[in-house]
Amino acid sequence: TPDKPRFLAGSIGPLNKMLSMSSDVNDPGARSVTFDEVYEVYRQQIRALNEGGVDLYLIETITDTLNCKAAIKAIMDLEEEGMDQLPIWISGTITDRSGRTLSGQTVEAFWNSVRHAKPFAIGFNCALGADLMRPHIAALSRVADTLVAAYPNAGLPNEMGQYDEQPEETSGSVGGWAKDGLVNILGGCCGTTPEHIAAIANAVDSIKPRDPAPSKHTMRLSGLEPFEVAS
Repeated sequence: TPDKPRFLAGSIGPLNKMLSMSSDVNDPGARSVTFDEVYEVYRQQIRALNEGGVDLYLIETITDTLNCKAAIKAIMDLEEEGMDQLPIWISGTITDRSGRTLSGQTVEAFWNSVRHAKPFAIGFNCALGADLMRPHIAALSRVADTLVAAYPNAGLPNEMGQYDEQPEETSGSVGGWAKDGLVNILGGCCGTTPEHIAAIANAVDSIKPRDPAPSKHTMRLSGLEPFEVAS
């Protein structure tokens, strides 16, 4: 509709094989795939998405940043070969309360590993509910100089693998993120329904989006808390 345009994001999801982690607990150097193999798989998918008419690429649910880099390289190489240039949205996954991706990166490290792609949006999705994801979105909002996006799960799954969090609970949490100026794009992942998405849209309808300029210049070394660095 002219008053509310929609855009189609081509999802480039994670693989079931990782380049950064061993496939054999007894051999730290073992890998079940090579970078070239992962690159070629992503290259085929990206070309198909482009030919299918997507408006942007969404490299999502990234657990391994090296896999993400293979997808980014495939996009850049295809564009150099003449394929249409489209915006890139990158969405990683924090897998537990440690605040790291499965391949071991902090929020800040993840951003600095992919910022060369100049994504129009960077963020996180899946794995966590809104309450547990908030500190990681806040950390990303402090350092990213582009739009910040988030689509959490509807809480954590129960003993039966189902999600109990109601639309008003999810929208209340992410609505708080918006009010605090942490995000530009919001949505829902596992366990969310059309009712969740409608509630989120309603909760942020009149809120001003985040200023994409990072609010602080920080640096984090492995195992240490952030400290201020003069700009």
